[in-house]
Amino acid sequence: MTEFDTEHHHIQQEKQELPGLSELTTQWLSAVGEDPQREGLLKTPHRVAKAWNFLTDGYRLTLDDAVGDAVFAAEGSEMVIVKDIEFYSMCEHHMLPFFGRAHVAYIPDGKILGLSKFARIVDLYSRRLQVQERITTQVADAVQDLLQPKGVAVLMEGVHLCMAMRGVQKQNSSTTTSAMRGLFRSDPRTRAEFMSAVQGTLRGR
Repeated sequence: MTEFDTEHHHIQQEKQELPGLSELTTQWLSAVGEDPQREGLLKTPHRVAKAWNFLTDGYRLTLDDAVGDAVFAAEGSEMVIVKDIEFYSMCEHHMLPFFGRAHVAYIPDGKILGLSKFARIVDLYSRRLQVQERITTQVADAVQDLLQPKGVAVLMEGVHLCMAMRGVQKQNSSTTTSAMRGLFRSDPRTRAEFMSAVQGTLRGR
C-alpha cells in the first residue's frame, strides 16, 4: 500500500460506519437515561459508528499495509530515533481513551525504514482496543521483524482517562512502558544513549 493508498484508506474510514454500531449506540443512549430522539442526539449514533470505524481501523490493516514499499537497503549502523509520535488508543478494560507519545529507535543492519512509517506502525497497533504495554511490545516486534536490525527500542508514555476520569481520579498521572530488543537490551551504553535522547521529552521535562 502506497502513501497515497494509506491516506485514501483513512479518509474512507472516516466516512464509513461499522455495521450495527448505530443501533447499539441508540440502545446505549437509552440505557444511560438519555432520549435518543432528542434533537442534539439524533445524529449521534451515526457519528459514533463512523468515529469507531476510524478508531479501530487497526483491526482491518496489516503491517504490510502500513509500511508498503518503504523498506530500503542501506549502509550504516548509527542509531536512528523517531521521537514524539503521538498516539491515541482505547483502553480494552473500560473502552475509554488513553493517549500520549511514542519514541522508537533502531540500529540498522543493512535495511532502513522510511521515517513516516514509524508513525504508521504506531497507529496500526494503537487503533484497536488495547493496553499500553501490548502496543509497546507490538511496535518493537514489528520493527524487529521488518528490518532485522541490531537492536530496537520503544518507549511510550500515556495518560489514561480510565484513571483520570474514574477510579482513583488522578489527573496528573502517566504511565511509561518500554520494550528493548537486541543491543538495547544487552548493551547498557546503547540503552542509556537512547534513554538520554528521549528523556527530555517525557512529560515535557
